[in-house]
Amino acid sequence: LLSGQWRVLARDAEVLGFPPEWNRNPDKGVLLPLSYGKLMSFRNPAQTGDIKYLWEPNRHLEMVCLAQAWQITGDARYLEGIGSLLESWFVQCPHALGANWSSALEAGIRLINWATVWQLIGGLQSPLFEHPVGKVLRTDWLNSVWRHAEFIRGHLSRHSSANNHLIGELSGLFVAGATWPFWEDAKQWRRIAREGLEREVLVQNAPDGVNLEQTTSYQQFVWDFLLFAGLAARATGKPMSDAYWARMEAMLEYVAAIMDAGGNVPMFGDADDGRVSGLSLGAAGCPFQSQLATGALLFSNPALARKAGIVDLRTRWLLGREACAAFDGLLLQAVPATSRTDFPQGGVFVLGANLDTPEEFRIVADAGPLGLGGIAAHGHADALSFTLSVAGREFLVDPGTGTYHGAGPWRDAFRGTAMHNTLCIGGVDQAVSGGKFMWTRKYKTRVVARDTNRVLDRLVAEHDGYRRLPGRPVHRRSWEFDKLGDRLTVRDEVQGASTQMVSLNWHFSEECNVTCTPDGLSITNGPVCIVMILPPDGEVSILHGSNEPLAGWISRAYDRIEPSTTVVWRGSVESGEGVETTFRRL
Repeated sequence: LLSGQWRVLARDAEVLGFPPEWNRNPDKGVLLPLSYGKLMSFRNPAQTGDIKYLWEPNRHLEMVCLAQAWQITGDARYLEGIGSLLESWFVQCPHALGANWSSALEAGIRLINWATVWQLIGGLQSPLFEHPVGKVLRTDWLNSVWRHAEFIRGHLSRHSSANNHLIGELSGLFVAGATWPFWEDAKQWRRIAREGLEREVLVQNAPDGVNLEQTTSYQQFVWDFLLFAGLAARATGKPMSDAYWARMEAMLEYVAAIMDAGGNVPMFGDADDGRVSGLSLGAAGCPFQSQLATGALLFSNPALARKAGIVDLRTRWLLGREACAAFDGLLLQAVPATSRTDFPQGGVFVLGANLDTPEEFRIVADAGPLGLGGIAAHGHADALSFTLSVAGREFLVDPGTGTYHGAGPWRDAFRGTAMHNTLCIGGVDQAVSGGKFMWTRKYKTRVVARDTNRVLDRLVAEHDGYRRLPGRPVHRRSWEFDKLGDRLTVRDEVQGASTQMVSLNWHFSEECNVTCTPDGLSITNGPVCIVMILPPDGEVSILHGSNEPLAGWISRAYDRIEPSTTVVWRGSVESGEGVETTFRRL
């Protein structure tokens, strides 16, 4: 970092300099003007670059990394580096001007990281502030904190972005009020933020723990915002309510349920690799497992500890040196023989056998709504899609997000129906898109049946997204898993007034090899192999990195797209006629 290399989303070693030009977008190198921030438009990435690449360094996660380095080593270079970054930011980003004063969410994330840095370097009495220049820096920093908090309070996302944006803004506002209680305004920041967070944690997350934006990436993003606000409230002596913490624990129990034995979590919905805190910036690891470890300790939950496996570095920074011993104690406790698999309010169901063992066969089925609120901004048209992993290795996957502001066809494809493991009618999406972050016509899903016993797991669900088409068709899908034979049968029916041309799309992990055999398709991932038998009387395509149509791609990180394999079956179905696809472990 001190040599000028920054990690910016998928670009691991972006040379920005030290300190960087804070208003120059690393994407396309465009220097954005210091015009009034709230009136700036970023709708044309060809001119401004993808704005996420500019905002990412300005969240100041890297500054936390420097504070950690100083805390560990006492090396003055790291403390001086923090001072250089702050001074340059205050000069280059005057209040209300430029892209860094255009988003209240970005201001909230910046405050959370500033608060972490402030505490790590010693607060008001930090050695950074010892000399006259340091005292000026401290004054400038506190002035900017106040302006950030007031900026957030005046621009809370009450309308189209009343989702993770609002929770992030409220979290930043609360953390600021708790960390810097030097003004009467700080009481108002805490009051407004506490009331808002107590409300939104229940509104935006179902009682079963599923974030209602229907996206696993934003699930972890939101949980971190709630965590930092919750820890800050606890530190003030006035903790958040029991309902607040209970909903947070439910959110982790959901994540634990959909995570396979290999630590893989389905990439449902949008993802932009957003991170709230820089505490884990210098360490590898899975953010979901980190949250499970933190939650295991916060809630004394041995099941979460078992799923997390280890105490990660971020959890140790947050909860202290005693975290490891407490975690080891949780691992010694017994866990329930059965874990939760059904999340009906969020519309997600886990089927399979030998879950959380090396022999597991895990299906995670999505029978939930499109997303949160009127525009369902971050939802994908993926009704009745599912993922499949065997022995902790991914087979059927959700291909992810691709990009937000890149080429339009890629954005449309990754959020569209054909890019998910479900049935597509007439080559159109289940929902009608109104833009990059808007759906103008949504679908409703309904669970028809759910049965589970010692030998069988069964789920039947349907959605009405295609009733706008001729014949007003409804797609119904059933999953039947034979626990004794490790065999999954997926039956798709189209109920309507006419014959429909349909496609079944099956997206495999980039680690999978797909080959044709006399008995069907053989799919291997390392030493694990399954056989897939497609319906008869259809046309089959196996696509790998295809541009026409866009298929055979996977996006593990924002703006990073790699080839994978997609199998497509196309055919016509009569109303009420079922087509079956089977998957069997060899």
